[in-house]
Amino acid sequence: MNFISKWGFLFIFATLFVCAPLHAADEKTAEKPKKDTASTLKLLDLFGDVFERVRADYVEEVTDQQLIEAAINGMLTNLDPHSSYMNAKQFQEMRVQTRGEFGGLGIEVTMENGLVKVVSPIDDTPAFKAGIKPGDFFSHIDGAPVMGLTLPEAVEKMRGKPGTDIKLTVLREGSNEPLQFKLTRDIIKIQSVRSKAQGDVIYLRVTSFSEQTGDALLAEFAKQKKAIGSKLVGVVLDLRNNPGGLLDQAIAVSDAFLERGEIVSTRGRISDSTRRYNATDGDITKGLPIVVLINGGSASASEIVAGALQDHGRAIVMGTKSFGKGSVQTVIPLPSDSAMRLTTSRYYTPSGHSIQAKGITPDILVEPAKLEKIKDRERDSEADLKGHLKNNDEDKDKETPIAKSAPEVKGSKAEDAALDKDYQLARAVDLIRAIHIFNQTGNKTQAAEK
Repeated sequence: MNFISKWGFLFIFATLFVCAPLHAADEKTAEKPKKDTASTLKLLDLFGDVFERVRADYVEEVTDQQLIEAAINGMLTNLDPHSSYMNAKQFQEMRVQTRGEFGGLGIEVTMENGLVKVVSPIDDTPAFKAGIKPGDFFSHIDGAPVMGLTLPEAVEKMRGKPGTDIKLTVLREGSNEPLQFKLTRDIIKIQSVRSKAQGDVIYLRVTSFSEQTGDALLAEFAKQKKAIGSKLVGVVLDLRNNPGGLLDQAIAVSDAFLERGEIVSTRGRISDSTRRYNATDGDITKGLPIVVLINGGSASASEIVAGALQDHGRAIVMGTKSFGKGSVQTVIPLPSDSAMRLTTSRYYTPSGHSIQAKGITPDILVEPAKLEKIKDRERDSEADLKGHLKNNDEDKDKETPIAKSAPEVKGSKAEDAALDKDYQLARAVDLIRAIHIFNQTGNKTQAAEK
């Protein structure tokens, strides 16, 4: 019996010993594990034979560690694109990344059809500045083909010492020829939440869900609310190109805008993976209108937030359909400081819908576009006509409680320029202000009727 079979036999023996009492009451059930055990032992024997043959006859010498780790990673990556094995170095890098600082290009990727697919670049990183876009495919890294590599192997090739260059060959939809990009690696420091006052609207940009995202969002909101004061009319929550992150931080961000109700539920094969997460009292906006911006780069944790606020009718979701990653990965530490990332459950929005491979559909579809202002030709108005009737209601307008026209709202020149460049954000701000004006008009009408 070879090395692998011995360990396999010990593992199966231990499993049967622990599980035997569960099957003692049912004779038919007890027969099935014996059959499965024999089959498993046979397969482990096969694995051991292949292991020994590769170790002995492969054209180049390969260490036992390389073979075992490759076998483990192959087992996991063939389950789904998000399960994988992490050696000690990769596990340490993953822990550093969730704390919000790591080295590399600043890009979230997955594997599709043998190529590396971009989920989204992270703001203000080498990948973002170079023009890498969600949906891009990397076919070559430094001239070497990606086909045949596992995702961890491809990611390892893209990582490197800060200041060093890397060449990426990119296949992009709509482009007839492959695109060539040269990027310089850097230390990626993620500020997961940014904010600014867009006139009378708070703009909150969440780039990822790392350990401090929930607290950072509360702090940024409080800062902008203090700056705007009583003129505040609503919030734009920008989750575009947000690849996701920690589940508990997605729950914290959702909870910030919800008074009550379910945020998300997870369901898996085992009972322990079924959980429901509910909101606690307190909406930081006190019921002000919210618009959530999403696109094809919004994945995982960002879809949890968008789905929760959409299902509760707490926000209007605007933009384009999200990525559609509706699975939950559990990081399980292993001996020798390694770990496995295993898909253990699917998550569901409050209405019970899974967005796996479907994504979040926005309430209002707004494609990225460039806003172009067109000057209208000059026309005469009624006031320019000879002998026009005078308006006798000018004094009455001052007394009526009903707003007859919307006030013109403008921000600083920098804010207006930002809206001109970002069509989706401009539409979100317009919608917030429209809802505010509608609500104000309705309140004044009711007051007048009373």
